Amino acid sequence: MSMKTTLKDAMKEAMRAKDKNRLSAIRLVQAEIKRVEVDERIDIDDARVLAILDKMVKQRRDSISQYENAGRQELADIEIAEIAVIQDFLPTALTEAEIAELVQSAISQVGAASMADMGKVMGILRPQVQGRADTGAVSGLVKAALNS
Repeated sequence: MSMKTTLKDAMKEAMRAKDKNRLSAIRLVQAEIKRVEVDERIDIDDARVLAILDKMVKQRRDSISQYENAGRQELADIEIAEIAVIQDFLPTALTEAEIAELVQSAISQVGAASMADMGKVMGILRPQVQGRADTGAVSGLVKAALNS
């Protein structure tokens, strides 16, 4: 079943359950997917849906830190709830050990020896960790591995 169909079914379930918070978050996801489809005049696939979900989680994490710094915990709580709903549709997160293994595998696959090869390594890693790990954290691990 495609991600868009899964989202549509989840929206129907949230409507039946009268779960307003979950319904609102799912509608935000669907609106973003529709916006991308209309703007780019394409029908997006599951990989692109995962990229959109990943981006939405990252945006909400940024918002949470800004709200907490401004002392607006009630708004941060809304963002936290939205992240929880969005993450229901993302694949299971990778563990630190799995990420480290992927990084070492990608480095050996490319034959990377210095920071100049970081783009090649990240090019291999990005599709493998999309929606399953924070790309910024993975990038930090790659930098540490290449500098050692």
